[in-house]
Amino acid sequence: MVYSSKLLENAVNELARLPGIGRKTALRLALHLIRQEEANVESFSQAILKMKQEIKRCHVCHNISDTERCEICANPKRDHATVCVVQDIRDVMAIENTGQFHGAYHVLGGIISPVDGIGPEDLTIASLISRAETGDLKEIILALPTTIEGDTTNFYLSQKLKDTGILLTTISRGIPIGDDIEYADEITLGRSILNRIPFDTGNLQN
Repeated sequence: MVYSSKLLENAVNELARLPGIGRKTALRLALHLIRQEEANVESFSQAILKMKQEIKRCHVCHNISDTERCEICANPKRDHATVCVVQDIRDVMAIENTGQFHGAYHVLGGIISPVDGIGPEDLTIASLISRAETGDLKEIILALPTTIEGDTTNFYLSQKLKDTGILLTTISRGIPIGDDIEYADEITLGRSILNRIPFDTGNLQN
């Protein structure tokens, strides 16, 4: 693609680095920004920069937050004895949108995947174990993707948590095998949370 402006080309190159954005879409976005008032573009760029510079991770659950302790962890009306373990922050958003879960969360920051070079030490598993060892938790819900990697992570966590005396459950398999939590519709996801079952390694994929 030939550009009449190096400035435009540079902007397209940067936008195209975003996930799911091809060069044609990046060009449309860049041309859209050119047509906007300078104040609007400045507000847009400042919002992105401020997010990058100031956003935090909750020191309890590792969810993104504007403060050291996220709103969910700081909410006294939540059931903090019930913790839902998820892969990333998008899963927190998906489950919250169902309105069916009123406990707390723990964001792992990924799942165990040897192929991708991701091991237990790369996730917030140690932090989860520490929370479990406080004696304040009654139930831990494993809400990880129904994939081989998700099942591997579930099994690893079950072995680490088996002597804590905490009830270990998993969301029901209303979520299709191989799907990520964030892509499930709200009704199916909500029912999977409500109809969670005791965790059993025999339920894992072969």
